[in-house]
Amino acid sequence: MANACKYSLIIAAAVLLQPTLATFEAGTASAKTVTGSQCGKASWYALTSRTASGEMADPSKLSAAHRTLPFGTIVKVTNLRNGKAVNVRINDRGPFVKGRVIDVTKAAADKIGFVNAGITSVKVEVIGEGGHKLKGHGCS
Repeated sequence: MANACKYSLIIAAAVLLQPTLATFEAGTASAKTVTGSQCGKASWYALTSRTASGEMADPSKLSAAHRTLPFGTIVKVTNLRNGKAVNVRINDRGPFVKGRVIDVTKAAADKIGFVNAGITSVKVEVIGEGGHKLKGHGCS
């Protein structure tokens, strides 16, 4: 009986630690509130191996790498050069280049118009109810 309780606690803890996913469909998130912003450079990547979250990367999906945000966080990425925006789900870690705040998939870069440039200036905003705030690299 003691083992059954122990395993129940382990399973319950694993469920509680899973990232909460917002409704995410075709590049949009359900009505949520913005809880922070960050400005800087973004680049895109076409990774096809496993991401830091453990899932397989897919360049045709709307996802991104961020240094600190929890996996599953939905962020709005706005290209400051043309005003186009896309919502992506954080599923990887990075970027690891100074001055860059986010790496997005090729599909996300295509939606906001910087595939040919490779890098652009962006504003990243957390979408969702939750206390995930972006720190540093503030937008003016």
